[in-house]
Amino acid sequence: MRVFAPLAMLLLGAAPLPRGEVLIFSHTTGYRHDSIPAGITAMRRIGQRQGFSVRASEDPAIFTPRSLRGVRTIVFLSSTTDPKAPSSEWLTGDRRAALQTFVRSGGGIMAVHAAADSHYHWPWYGRLIGGRFARHPEGTPTGTLALADRSHPVTAGMAATIRRSDEWYDFADYDPTSRLLVTLDPTSIGEADVNPNPISWVRQVDGGRVFYTAMGHTTESYADPYVLRHLSNGLAWVTRRR
Repeated sequence: MRVFAPLAMLLLGAAPLPRGEVLIFSHTTGYRHDSIPAGITAMRRIGQRQGFSVRASEDPAIFTPRSLRGVRTIVFLSSTTDPKAPSSEWLTGDRRAALQTFVRSGGGIMAVHAAADSHYHWPWYGRLIGGRFARHPEGTPTGTLALADRSHPVTAGMAATIRRSDEWYDFADYDPTSRLLVTLDPTSIGEADVNPNPISWVRQVDGGRVFYTAMGHTTESYADPYVLRHLSNGLAWVTRRR
């Protein structure tokens, strides 16, 4: 008996998922990164190349069940709040509930750079990201990155070690249950700590896949093949295509 391809994939447990939409969200009430426009352009190209429709927004009112219907992944692109001002937080009330429902329904989250510098007064958001920004050394020094996990799809095709310039975050409350992907050698940027610093990781939270990278402070990051490969792999993973 002939079995049509979609049915065959269902029988094998590998049914194709609808592509849906990628939502790039870059609203800020804290520090505003000059690299955000370049990041939007890069993520738009990556999403479209993978067959998604892509929408960019800075309107927090988009966090409703209706507006998120059909969205497969939300990219929090350096979307910040002021850590000293709870009133600066734009995910409140029903918006929080909408994001939680999205994640619990299997929606993917990509969090880029300063997305970890956000919503300090909402514990669930901290758990979603897996760590909060604490500090960074001055400037954008050139540091040595290393893959902590060469077998994960998000690191596929990436150099085992590389030197690149960026703003390098230290994190408070980094969750060690995350699957660590990329680390920074702190001595390579003149820091006293000898322990590798987490730079990129993946985790699963309440049924949703989450990918975080601290890379992406500089505009040049979004023309860097290393970073673009990482972001592209990350999008494929959070949308369950890898």
